[in-house]
Amino acid sequence: QVHLEESGGGSVQAGGSLRLACAASGHPISGYCMGWFRQAPGKEREGVAQIYSTTGRTHYVDSVKGRSTISRDNAMNTLFLQMNTLRPEDAAMYYCAAATRGCLYGQYSGTDYDVWGQGTQVTVSS
Repeated sequence: QVHLEESGGGSVQAGGSLRLACAASGHPISGYCMGWFRQAPGKEREGVAQIYSTTGRTHYVDSVKGRSTISRDNAMNTLFLQMNTLRPEDAAMYYCAAATRGCLYGQYSGTDYDVWGQGTQVTVSS
């Protein structure tokens, strides 16, 4: 019954930063594996970052590693994605998702992530 709603997207110049937020309601996300995904027009959806529930262990795909940080604030029941040094290829619709029945480290299976937000648009200009 958890509901996810992304925010924080927008237009930014290359090299700029954005902090995406995913507000959850209905269930604490501290008990779930959480992930950020993105999809650009005409491209497949791809995983971006992942955070485990109990351990807080994180994973990043190579394209964003070193530039992005996934985190959560359990008190606010909110997931975040801090993105720095944004590039035009980062432009996409960004989604947060919850794997309510667990997930595998470093994997971004669409079948594992069973609850999704509506997405927030990120545009990067150069």
